[in-house]
Parts: sequence; C-alpha cells; structure tokens
Amino acid sequence: MTVYKSLQNGAFQSLDERRKKAVIMLFEDELTDEEIAKTVNRSRQTLANWKKNQTFIKAQQEYRHIALDGYVPDAVKQLHQLSLNAKSEMVRLQANTTILTMAGFGSADGNDELREAQIRKANADARIVEHKANELEGVGHVNPLLKALTKGAQQLVPKEEEDDANTDRED
Repeated sequence: MTVYKSLQNGAFQSLDERRKKAVIMLFEDELTDEEIAKTVNRSRQTLANWKKNQTFIKAQQEYRHIALDGYVPDAVKQLHQLSLNAKSEMVRLQANTTILTMAGFGSADGNDELREAQIRKANADARIVEHKANELEGVGHVNPLLKALTKGAQQLVPKEEEDDANTDRED
C-alpha cells in the first residue's frame, strides 16, 4: 500500500501491526468497531482503549493526512478545469473562489471589510424596520433621517411590487 509506505517515523510507524491495521480500517470506515476489533484479534474494549490513547490518535491524524494528500492535487486540477471551462459563470466563480481560499488569499466567509460592511448594512436595516414599526404603532420619537431613508427606500421599489406586497398583507 503506497500510503502505508509513505508514512515515515511518526506516531503511525511507532504502532504495532495490529494497531496500524486498526488505524487503516478506522480511516476506511467500512467496518464497525466490533468487526475491526475481531479482525485484529482484540476485544471491542481494547479497541476503545486504543482510540483514547494519544499516540493512537496522533497516528490516525498522520494516516488521514497522508491518505488524503493523494486526492488533493486531483481535486485542485478539477477545480482549475472548472474555473476555465464551466459553462456556468457561477460555477467558474465558485471554483476560482475555492482555489483562492485554498491558496490563503481569502476565506470561505469573505474578508473582514466585507463582513464589517454586512454588519453595518444589517444594523441599518434593523434601524429602518424598528422605525417603521414605531411609526405604525405611533410610538416614540420619529427620527427625520430614518423617515427620509424609509421614504427613499420605498421609492426604489417598483409600483407593482408594492401592490403585490400590499395584496399579500391583505390575504
């Protein structure tokens, strides 16, 4: 097995053959713990004890890392092909975003400036909604700036959408 031979002098290599086999079978995730224990001629409780052992845990991490390393280049190649050849612009954008994120040039959630802008927008939206609610209920002081923002926002909504919204409220 190529993966097995590529593991160097780490925690995995320090395990006896039964534990190594158990690590591999746990990674492959095809058998129950009971079946793995039986395969390595140990009890289910012994396997449970191994799984709590720090060396065994580190060996599992090493094995997982090495085993998955073989898949990463193919996945990146496929992402690159999608970024170049996908018919959908959205698929191309997502592939490029994923590649940049993997390369450390971004995060899955965007950058800090974008996140801060999203928070500012959400806060502004919340203030507008609160203002509308207060205005409808006739509660509190009416802030002229919020009133102007509300009126400006209403002007951006096409008339038919406004009529549809009013119809939905009446139903």
